[in-house]
Amino acid sequence: MSQDPLFQLDKEYDVVVCGAGHAGCEAALAAARRGASTLLLTGNLDTIAQMSCNPAIGGQAKGHMVREIDALGGEMAINTDATAIQFRLLNASKGPAVQAPRAQCDKKAYQFRMKQAIEWQENLHVFQALVDELVMNKGRVVGIKTNLDSEFKAKTVIVTTGTFLRGLMHVGQNKNEGGRMGDFSAKGLSKSFIEAGIELERLKTGTPARILGRSIDFSQLEEQKADEKPTLFGFYDTREPEELFHVEHFGEKRLGWEPGYAPMSCWTTYTGAKTEAIIKENLHLSPMYSGEIVGRGPRYCPSIEDKIVRFADKDRHMLFLEPEGRYTNEWYINGLSTSLPLKVQVEMLRSIKGLEQVHILRPAYAVEYDFAPPTQLFPSLESKKVENLFFAGQINGTSGYEEAAGQGLVAGINAVQKIRGEDPMVLGRDECYIGVLIDDLVSKGTQEPYRMFSSRAEHRLLFNHPSAELRLIEHAKKHNLLTDKRIKAIEEKQKTIEHWVGFLEKEFLKGDSYATHIRRCRDKSAFPKDLAEATEAVQDEVFYRVAFKGYLERELKQVDKLRHIDKIKIPQSLDYHQVKGLRAESGEKLAEIQPQTLGQASRISGVNPADISILMVTIEAMSRKAAEAKKAKQA
Repeated sequence: MSQDPLFQLDKEYDVVVCGAGHAGCEAALAAARRGASTLLLTGNLDTIAQMSCNPAIGGQAKGHMVREIDALGGEMAINTDATAIQFRLLNASKGPAVQAPRAQCDKKAYQFRMKQAIEWQENLHVFQALVDELVMNKGRVVGIKTNLDSEFKAKTVIVTTGTFLRGLMHVGQNKNEGGRMGDFSAKGLSKSFIEAGIELERLKTGTPARILGRSIDFSQLEEQKADEKPTLFGFYDTREPEELFHVEHFGEKRLGWEPGYAPMSCWTTYTGAKTEAIIKENLHLSPMYSGEIVGRGPRYCPSIEDKIVRFADKDRHMLFLEPEGRYTNEWYINGLSTSLPLKVQVEMLRSIKGLEQVHILRPAYAVEYDFAPPTQLFPSLESKKVENLFFAGQINGTSGYEEAAGQGLVAGINAVQKIRGEDPMVLGRDECYIGVLIDDLVSKGTQEPYRMFSSRAEHRLLFNHPSAELRLIEHAKKHNLLTDKRIKAIEEKQKTIEHWVGFLEKEFLKGDSYATHIRRCRDKSAFPKDLAEATEAVQDEVFYRVAFKGYLERELKQVDKLRHIDKIKIPQSLDYHQVKGLRAESGEKLAEIQPQTLGQASRISGVNPADISILMVTIEAMSRKAAEAKKAKQA
């Protein structure tokens, strides 16, 4: 039986999380697992961890982030492995650095298993209520008020409201309030943010129609089967048996199945000339083109209207038909996001090969929502405007379940750090994709829904997905994010890998070192017998470090060259407008974003190397002056 204190309305929680999407779930679990009393508030208990768009996890860079979430004690990886209906390793024919796991999940199984994990988590209470207002005291948040006229006291508050802040859905000229079809719109909280001095802007995203599987003519489609051997997201070679997804927890069995069990296929088809003609003829009815929508949409996940206009030279566009789950006949059309009127959607769909007799279950739609430009945040994801207030997920301008979950995890960890008066966990750009994501957001901001790609990471060669727990072990240790047994297992794995890398470089086989043979043949055929019998995880990492040694060493030298400016802290007292020689434009941007280090300042759009040199001289002068003043005072 749980030993948690009873749920109480007048209790002061360490952490209150507002919203139970992918960011909110990871934030609440991270805080509770670190021993903080945590309250998770959601407008609807039945949609915790809802997969509002495609029920898929992973992909380019996103799959890497899910492995990083697992390395830092998050839940998304195991939840995906336990509820996936198809696994695929993307870029399998390319180099290991860009290979990325992806999984199609059973939408409801994913959602219910995450809800179950939250309900059984010690130190975590979940309650259904809409958050309407921040409770403030002298510039800091001290609680929240709900639509039930109840108030919850909090030492810290994490906002993870997704697309629900003044959410407005569009199907042609038809408009309905809501952050998701069939759900509510959160109106009061936006006003509270504005009153607190937090700036809000509008973004737009969208989702395709859902269709009935038995109305699809699969004989005209191309099948895309699952990989025979699944590439999982969780690190199971360093876990104890009791930590795995398929065992009993607190007297009940968690929902899910063995990864790779009874995989389901996806299918591909294409739009054609008839589809294009229908869209062009009705383009004026799209709210994106009629001026009804003011928020900017995602450039890298455009609507079919955008594809037809922007890529006019293409005579067709590929579509993926993906199952929504094992026990439903509902299918998702990946690549056909639209906000055209329903009548046009039906005509458009039935012009596509294999969908001539299709039956629509849910229409496609676009949704506009408020977001808070993320340059208003510190790298810890705490607000610069309101102390003890953290933001994570789509409210920061991102898109995607993985981006949201990574931010939620960091916000949950740092909310606890704040309560304990300890330094925040800040992940470096040279450590992981989550570090790149957050640094991009708080340093550069975004004018459109931000999506993570491997090309955004200048040190991506260091981020091969199997190395995530090795790269992040020091953070996991410092912040007590994993069990002691798992920490020890990761450290042993690290030692084993380093031993074999050293051995292969020093020991010889037929006149050359083992490492030379490996780099020449680019496979594991030159592995000595003992290494060939090691775990697959060890073999893969040893191979990667040896085969690509030259590239990795060059990358590490670049990291060392840049690391020194990330260590130079900028005094909070620095007035950028008074810095001689600094361009006015740069001074304005620096004053607005308030970077914490010289490295962060260098990544702000519009700040050039000359500005950084001037800042470095100014900081050194301030440091000398402070030292002299201290010396004079002591004398």
